[in-house]
Amino acid sequence: MDFLIRSITSADDATMARVIRTVMPEFGATGDGFAINDPEVDWLSKAYAEPRCAYFVVERDGVVMGGGGVAPLVGGGEGVCELRKMYFLPALRGLGAGSALMRHCLDAARGIGFRECYLETLRGMDAAKKLYERTGFQRIPGPMGATGHGGCNAFYLLPL
Repeated sequence: MDFLIRSITSADDATMARVIRTVMPEFGATGDGFAINDPEVDWLSKAYAEPRCAYFVVERDGVVMGGGGVAPLVGGGEGVCELRKMYFLPALRGLGAGSALMRHCLDAARGIGFRECYLETLRGMDAAKKLYERTGFQRIPGPMGATGHGGCNAFYLLPL
């Protein structure tokens, strides 16, 4: 394995903010309604230190190059979490890090007691959508909860 997955720390916050702000524009996800504008982007370690939350970073050669996490779906049911802010720099892509991090996040979600995992994404993020579908996520017709990400246009749900 050419990478390491570990829990986020406050020392990772600025790096993960840069990763998110580098990757999202690749896919045109820069305006209102996208996660790039969420206030928590600058303090992920604090946001995911809350109960029923977990966020992990992926290092390659000692450098944080991506991450992702789970948290309760705002406006969703008690048993529903959301896969959030899972982004990778190009140097980390194609190495199996996405699949490994997905397993890590879903295992954390199960351990927290969630029964379903929701995610929303954007048409054009084809590699990510293939990962979600390989993992067993099913497309659903519209959004769930109240994420504030009105720019997203592809929605998925996975029973845990």
